[in-house]
Amino acid sequence: MFDSLSSKLTGIFDRLTGRGALSEADVTEAMREVRVALLEADVALTVVKDFVATVKEKAIGQDVMRSVTPGQQVIKIVHDNLVELLGTTAEPLNLNVTPPAIIMMLGLQGSGKTTTAAKLAKFLTDKEGKKVLLASLDVQRPAAQEQLAVLGQQTGVATFPIIELLTPVSIARKAVDMGRKESYDVVILDTAGRLAIDEDLMNEAVAIRDATNPTESLLVVDAMTGQDAVNTAQQFEQKIGVTGIVLTRIDGDARGGAALSMRAVTGKPIKFLGTGEKTDAIEIYHPDRLAGRILGMGDVVSLVEKAAATIDADEAEAMTEKFLSGGKFDFNDLQKQIQQMRKMGGMAGMMNLLPGMGKIKEQLKGANIDEKLIGRQEAIIQSMTPTERKNADLLQASRKRRIALGAGVQVADVNRLIKQFLEMQKMMKQVQKLGKSGFMRSMMPRLGPNSMTRDGK
Repeated sequence: MFDSLSSKLTGIFDRLTGRGALSEADVTEAMREVRVALLEADVALTVVKDFVATVKEKAIGQDVMRSVTPGQQVIKIVHDNLVELLGTTAEPLNLNVTPPAIIMMLGLQGSGKTTTAAKLAKFLTDKEGKKVLLASLDVQRPAAQEQLAVLGQQTGVATFPIIELLTPVSIARKAVDMGRKESYDVVILDTAGRLAIDEDLMNEAVAIRDATNPTESLLVVDAMTGQDAVNTAQQFEQKIGVTGIVLTRIDGDARGGAALSMRAVTGKPIKFLGTGEKTDAIEIYHPDRLAGRILGMGDVVSLVEKAAATIDADEAEAMTEKFLSGGKFDFNDLQKQIQQMRKMGGMAGMMNLLPGMGKIKEQLKGANIDEKLIGRQEAIIQSMTPTERKNADLLQASRKRRIALGAGVQVADVNRLIKQFLEMQKMMKQVQKLGKSGFMRSMMPRLGPNSMTRDGK
């Protein structure tokens, strides 16, 4: 998300910071370029006008022009105003009510509403320790209720039983009653969607709202639809009322106009972002972190949180103790590190959160980075026997051919992984001298651009 906008803004600000002293003309020209970049990112025209005017007014002030680093000052002003545009602070769900808290999910068909309901249920279960009940109120779309039941099984969240011939309002009432009787903390009501906004859709949603008095009414919109998503949000707010917005498919939205326009146009906070297809691919919306990503400053806080959530502390401790007692780094250890990287979103997922990576993304594209290589490397290790994983010296020509055949790769791929492994093994021997702290810093695999290319060159 925001790849194109981030690249353009980074280029604009690099030129500003490279000039030293700035004139009003320099700032005016930069803001003109920022305006074009935002419009190309599909940000609403009124939002762009207000944003550029505010930034320009602050950027040509005396404090900026006379500062030692005026370019950096301008970037800070843009960052702070981006945060304000995006919503200033994260706004959590309001669950501080007499249980069960009722969350009504709204949205058009195809926006990812049902999947998002399941993701949110899993998030509240895993991260907040809540007991959650999912209920599908969609009696129009074939198999919609069955879909939510399957998602409930996949995420380990209870779902309201399917009862034929009930109206959406009746299902909602019974689900809330079940939630109250069986001590659920949260009941999530997944309402029906339509291909477009129509009177029947709105009337049904209003009836459900009036019957259940939801604590939160979350509108799910597809970020890839750009300004259509903003228009949809406006209509739902006017006719039903929403307390927050969930933007889905942001991982596929290179422009990001919906996220940048949504709060300013609707006045409603974005509360969650859907970041992929997996059931755990949802994250709390943090305006300040998103502004940092847009300006190429990275999001180290999110990276640390992701690492903390995915790293198995016991496993990491066991590996550390193994090395401290003189143990040898083997392919089993490498496989665990590869799996760790995959859990954290692979190379691309990590790069998006690291400061300054936006400037070299194009170079890395030219380096022919292949994310699938991580999977191939794991397949190669899995094709080895337990003995081979523990002793790389056994991997002679005939064994390499067998491993390559089993993994569906070329022998050259096996040789490349073995070379990388031997380098890591050598590095681990050096780190071993540093003690426990040295090992903990070295737990992530050294999978740099050279090892991630398809040709290895």
